[in-house]
Amino acid sequence: MAGPQRSRSRQQTASSLAPDLRPAPRSLTLDGEALIRVGARPNLWHYLKQVWAFRHFIFYDSHTRVATSNSSDALGRVWMIMNPLLLGFAFFMVFGIILQTSRGIDHFIGYLIIGVFMFRYATSAITSGATSIVNNQNVVHAFNFPRACLPLATNFRELYANIITFVVMFVLVLALGDLPIGGAASSPMVLNWKWLFFFPVVGLLILMNVGLSLLLARAVNAYTDVKHLVSFGTRIWFYASCVFFAPSRWEEVPYAQPFLDFNPMFCALDIVRQSWLYDSFADPMRWYVLAGWAVGALLVGIVVFWQAEESYGRER
Repeated sequence: MAGPQRSRSRQQTASSLAPDLRPAPRSLTLDGEALIRVGARPNLWHYLKQVWAFRHFIFYDSHTRVATSNSSDALGRVWMIMNPLLLGFAFFMVFGIILQTSRGIDHFIGYLIIGVFMFRYATSAITSGATSIVNNQNVVHAFNFPRACLPLATNFRELYANIITFVVMFVLVLALGDLPIGGAASSPMVLNWKWLFFFPVVGLLILMNVGLSLLLARAVNAYTDVKHLVSFGTRIWFYASCVFFAPSRWEEVPYAQPFLDFNPMFCALDIVRQSWLYDSFADPMRWYVLAGWAVGALLVGIVVFWQAEESYGRER
């Protein structure tokens, strides 16, 4: 027995002296600086770059929703034109004929058409953008994308849907805008280069609509009841923008004139009305107020909306 034990001890001694040829375990060091938490809010510049990267989704979603809107109705997209026409006719009958708000307004029909068509576009874009997050919770939960794309897509959808409406507004103002109502003076419509002021006005309205949509979308997402206040607020804004009555009526209300002068929607309507109906230039202050609202609302809306990026889509 001593022989085998001696042999095993010699083998153990030899194995202990032999070098270990097995590969040594290697440890990997991961650099986690580039990793971010899923759903985390990026910095503002990176966030804007993400929104730009999703521009094709924004345009596609806008076109698709416009194409499918009113698809279940017999007249389909004709209602995009009929709705503002019927609304304008109702206001003309009630306020222009019955209540005689047309007194003191030359070219009242054109005055009313511009007010109703343009105000309807602005408020539709703002109210739709305000509810764009809460109305698309399935999309927010299912996909990872910058949430600002939804208010942007809603605003572009309203713009595309109203292109035909603006064309109809142009034709109606040119054809019917000079009809005398209630003994007002009648002068022929003059089509000239001043009518082009309409395009920068709409451009500034788009910026303002997007900014207000972003602000209100965050508020409605946090407190859904805010959407009812938005609807109520747009109605007050409608009556405060001289859509169907003359600005001179504000002179009868104490301390009301500054609110009218700094009302961006009234400034937009006044610029278009002065150039289309009266062949004149609006007060330059109208441009300053409208541009200030457009740029200010857009900048504030982007920052405020971005700050709450991680809260959109959370379960209530």
